[in-house]
Amino acid sequence: MRLSALDEVASAVGLKKGQGVAEARAMHPGLDVVPADPAADFRFLEALADWCDRYTPLVAIDGEDGLMLDISGCAHLFGGEDAMLRQVVERLSGLGLKVKGAISSNPGLSWAAARFTGGGLVVADEEAEALLSPLPVQALRIAAETVALLKRVGLKRIGDIIAAPRAPLARRFGGDLLLRLDQALGREGEAISPRRPLAVISVERQLVEPIREEEEILELTGHLAEGLVGGLEARGEGGRLFELLLFRVDGRVFRIEVGTASPLRAARRIRSLFTERLRVLQDDIDAGYGFELARLNVLRGEILRESQGHLEGGDGKQERLAVFFDQAAARLGAQCLRTPLAAPSHWPDRASILVPLLDGLPEPPPEALPPMRGPRPIRLFSYPELVDVTAEVPDGPPASFRWRRTHHRVARAEGPERLTAEWWLDGEDALPRDYFRIEDLTGRRFWLYRQGLYERGTVSPQWYMQGIFA
Repeated sequence: MRLSALDEVASAVGLKKGQGVAEARAMHPGLDVVPADPAADFRFLEALADWCDRYTPLVAIDGEDGLMLDISGCAHLFGGEDAMLRQVVERLSGLGLKVKGAISSNPGLSWAAARFTGGGLVVADEEAEALLSPLPVQALRIAAETVALLKRVGLKRIGDIIAAPRAPLARRFGGDLLLRLDQALGREGEAISPRRPLAVISVERQLVEPIREEEEILELTGHLAEGLVGGLEARGEGGRLFELLLFRVDGRVFRIEVGTASPLRAARRIRSLFTERLRVLQDDIDAGYGFELARLNVLRGEILRESQGHLEGGDGKQERLAVFFDQAAARLGAQCLRTPLAAPSHWPDRASILVPLLDGLPEPPPEALPPMRGPRPIRLFSYPELVDVTAEVPDGPPASFRWRRTHHRVARAEGPERLTAEWWLDGEDALPRDYFRIEDLTGRRFWLYRQGLYERGTVSPQWYMQGIFA
């Protein structure tokens, strides 16, 4: 057991990361050790990232203990960069966290300024070299092995590297060192990869008084949906996937998503979908002391083709069907309604797929599917089930079989219908199947197959139940 993290008091008394717990306790008998839980730490960091969505939708996880925010075009909403940084640090500190932050024009410089200075800095481009020069070389985000090699030859500060010839540095320490240096100095660009997809359109409302009741949330959602209409009309689109974010006063964030079977722009229907969804999630959403900020995003849009409505003002059949799909999916989940679609395969397991109706009906394959040689059962099992069969060897039909602890005597059998494996998917060694349509003495009908052939190969054939007829 070794120390994986330290607080300031432990660092001040001389303990180090990686040090054995027994050694540390021998040095300081009163040491308080808590078992590490990396998964819980990561979940907590993700929760903080959700909280930071109130400042920018472009939030990335930075290592095990940091967040990187792209605030381009957002700072003026909070009174400028200095005021924004001060607000973020103060509010996170109010949640009981020790936080340091910095703002600059590139991620590398912000990372170094936040982690290797006192924090709270807004660094201009012309100040980058002066800020970086006295910092240790590990502020460049380079590997520990490279740091050790640099220190071995006396290059301990970033200023030592800036002043050194570049060609010898690249030959001895690799190109990553110079790349990180150029990124920190702003000579090379570096993108931030947000942890969540960027919304197509977003509307939010900062609340003077927090709200708690479901009806208040739905009323606010309706107002936000009305705010989306103009942006969607300008793009000629409707939303296919909507996301409602509710920011609770204590920092917790709730995300609620609803999808639609067809592009949607009507604010009334958007609100109705969230009404259905909240009825399901009402026990999982704890308003606590209330929500202080709400945001409605369109995560996926699609071209919306205008259609002529009915003269009598009623909804058409297709529209009523789409409304039903959307409401059912909002309450029961996107997978609750699925439709079968034929696939270009003669293998029964792959001859059809189930497609969620919210994804829309995909086009059938352009090539014509070959007709099936025989009838197929009404019910096909997702996974064939192993059965014990008594049959004539090598190619005879079953005389009896045991399936699900029940013994069945065979009255009639039709087959075999031989299906060879799809070698381009399963490989050349995949075994063929011989299918039999079986009727037992009570009149029940089954679809069994033998995988493999007797007296051929080294693997003994196995029998499986594939489906049940009427």
